[in-house]
This record gives sequence, C-alpha cells and structure tokens, in this order.
Amino acid sequence: MKHFLVAIDGPAGAGKSTVARRVADHLEITYVDTGAMYRSIAWKLLREKVNAADEAAVTQLAESMTFALDPAGICVDGTRLTDEIRTPQVTALASTVAKMAGVRRALVRKQQEIAERQSVVMDGRDIGTHVLPHADVKIFLTASIEERARRRYKELLDKGISADLESLKEDICRRDENDRTRQYAPLRQAEDAILIDTTNQSISEAVEVILQLCRNKLGGEE
Repeated sequence: MKHFLVAIDGPAGAGKSTVARRVADHLEITYVDTGAMYRSIAWKLLREKVNAADEAAVTQLAESMTFALDPAGICVDGTRLTDEIRTPQVTALASTVAKMAGVRRALVRKQQEIAERQSVVMDGRDIGTHVLPHADVKIFLTASIEERARRRYKELLDKGISADLESLKEDICRRDENDRTRQYAPLRQAEDAILIDTTNQSISEAVEVILQLCRNKLGGEE
C-alpha cells in the first residue's frame, strides 16, 4: 500500500482509540494514539512533581521526552505505560497540559515525524485540522455526552477503578469546553472530514464505515 494517512478526531470518550486501533489493524498500518502522549506528560509531571502551572517547565519536559509506539500502550523514555495513564487524576491533568501551546507544538512535531516515516491511523483532537491536514481520509467521531460518560464509567469499573457517573459527565463537559476554546489548535471538525456519530452505533459499524472510505480512497486496494 502507498504511504497512507488516516486522521480521526473527536471529543473525549467518542471511541476514537478503539476505532482507530481496529482500522489500523485491518489496514495493517501503524496506530498512533496522540492522547496517550499527552497523558504520558501528565503522568510524568505527577511522578516527578513538576509544577503543572509552570508552562515553560511543562513544555521543556514535553520536548525532552522520547516516545515509542507499543502495541499494548506507549513507551515513554524507555518505560512502557498502559493503565498508569488512564487514571482519573492523570486524565484531569492531561486536559490542562493539552491546552498549553508549547506542549502542543512539541508533540505535533513528534507526531508529524512519525507520520512522515510510515502509514498511520492517528487519533486525537487536532489531527485533521493541524497535525495531518493533508491526510487521505479524515473522520470526526462523536457521541452524546451521556453515552460517552457511560462508556468511560464502564471502562473504569472493568479496570477496578471506582467512579461516579455524574462526575464523569461533568468532567467530559469540562474537557469538551477546554478542547473547543483553547487558543492553539482547538477541537473542531475539519471541513473535509466525515462526521460519524457513534451514540447508537457499534464500534464494528463505525470501523466498517471508515474502512470503506479508505478502500474508496485507495481504489479498492489495501
């Protein structure tokens, strides 16, 4: 297959990571979870007790970190991270970190370097609009706040992490607002992105819609 780029954007909890991973598996290309990169920065801030309000220090940390893709998670400075970056504390801090222009600039460079070397399915908040504006296929994946909170609630319970559904709804609303109103590369649907609402749609259905779009773009050849 030719060098091929798929960008999947959307708000928190819309199913981007699951859908993107399956699409990448079907196409046999690399999946890049950019959200995990921001979460990894938040995790390291907490671990090293860096002042999260010091944007210069956070940006310097982001610039110095090395990321490697891993099928089970993400490797950061040689350490593989999985559930450690999915806790509510890391999630809340990642939203704050993601608003920092310096951090976003640092990670955008790293994400673009990955995509230059190989075909990818990349998901995040600003992939189609900012990171990969010339992606072959662009998707904006969304779902209702209630459905996104329900999914997150189930995910946390399945991992043995206690959670409150109403608090999760409030958290998702805050994250949506942060993502939409940040100054640098805010969350928005690219003009040429296809909107997919997964509120009443299964993951498999969403994956098949995206795969068909990819097949069409590739001329029927994977």
